[in-house]
Amino acid sequence: MQIVGPLQGGAGDNVPPIRKKIGVIGAGVVGICAATWLLRDGHDVVVIDPEGIGTGASFGNAGCLNSSSVVPMSLPGMAWKVPGWLLDPLGPLAIRPGYLPLLVPWLVRFLRAARPERVRDQANALAGLLADAPGAYAPLVSNAGAQALLRHNGHIVAYRERKDFENDRLGWQLRRDAGIRFDVLNENELWQMEPAISRDYRLGVLLPDNAYTVNPQALVLALGESFLRDGGRMEPARVLDFSFAGEALQGVVTDHGEIKLDAAVLAAGAHSKALAGKAGDKVMLDTERGYHLMIKDPEAMPRHSILDAAGKFVATPMEHGLRLAGTVEFAGLQAAPDWRRADRLQTLGRRLFPALQASYPEARLSRWMGFRPSMPDSLPVIGTARRCRDVIYAFGHGHIGLASAARTGRLVAEIIGGRPPHVNIAPFSAQRFG
Repeated sequence: MQIVGPLQGGAGDNVPPIRKKIGVIGAGVVGICAATWLLRDGHDVVVIDPEGIGTGASFGNAGCLNSSSVVPMSLPGMAWKVPGWLLDPLGPLAIRPGYLPLLVPWLVRFLRAARPERVRDQANALAGLLADAPGAYAPLVSNAGAQALLRHNGHIVAYRERKDFENDRLGWQLRRDAGIRFDVLNENELWQMEPAISRDYRLGVLLPDNAYTVNPQALVLALGESFLRDGGRMEPARVLDFSFAGEALQGVVTDHGEIKLDAAVLAAGAHSKALAGKAGDKVMLDTERGYHLMIKDPEAMPRHSILDAAGKFVATPMEHGLRLAGTVEFAGLQAAPDWRRADRLQTLGRRLFPALQASYPEARLSRWMGFRPSMPDSLPVIGTARRCRDVIYAFGHGHIGLASAARTGRLVAEIIGGRPPHVNIAPFSAQRFG
């Protein structure tokens, strides 16, 4: 195996690595980053996925590498907003009625996570995982030759009213406590920075240290291709179970037979819950279905990625057009997409950028729906399984999968290599659910 460029040498150069055969379950951005760091340590690494590299949530996300995403989803007072969101056709949240009974245990945990002391602990944990998110990618992106896919010009949060910004003061205080830099823009500064934005938006916040990618799938594919080039392997199979001999891992059982392994990394995103159960952990994982709408050759294109604070969606300038991404729908893994969720993003996008048309021919639009692996406390699951320490978890990243993948992958390599993790992973343990 030959490792080139900045990845030459192992993550634990002072300690000769013990070469292991490791299977990474899942070829999304988290799995590919973990596989790359493990390959750097000198292991024999195979990524196992039935669909190939970057075909799930890694394909259609908003493309943001935001170190500022330390604010948990569940905050004090949010419970009072949920009914209004559910009743609003353009609201950021939808729950399919038939799925609600299955969601109740997750919702109870979600509401409990909004206690102020828990919110601060969760934000502190996320701050460590998201610290310098663009910088965490630097060695991987350089090795893949994918620097042109990243933009390091920051991220903007846009508000229609100052009172809305003031109502978000807890989130901004959590960011400030985490050392996140931001600059508050008055309306003229906002419009100068983003001339296409509606004059109805009166205030913005610039987060200068954030970044985004102009093509999330191309980025993951580039990382995956460099992994294969440097000696990694892909296995097109679906993992059905783990194979144990007592407390030791023997391998994984797939729909194409058994693969013998010394260790396995579970990074299957929203599809991780059942396999975690087979490794001894009942995790409170549910699936947020996110949508995006792409507009080809849009009449308005922002200079930054922009979060509309009221609409809870992100507008990102990309290679193939303007991506409007967001919304949360709870309906599980099996229900058909509700493409009205994607089409509503067009209405919201036109509120943000008035130059956009009210409707477009289908040739200029593309729609997507994907599954976010969502935990009720907004913290992913990173660490060893209850039943066997040779099974390592790396899933449940919710809205921060792209931003946190590079650092999560490095943590996985440290765990398998027996080195102290460079980030405190105790808050991310699967055993926190009892």
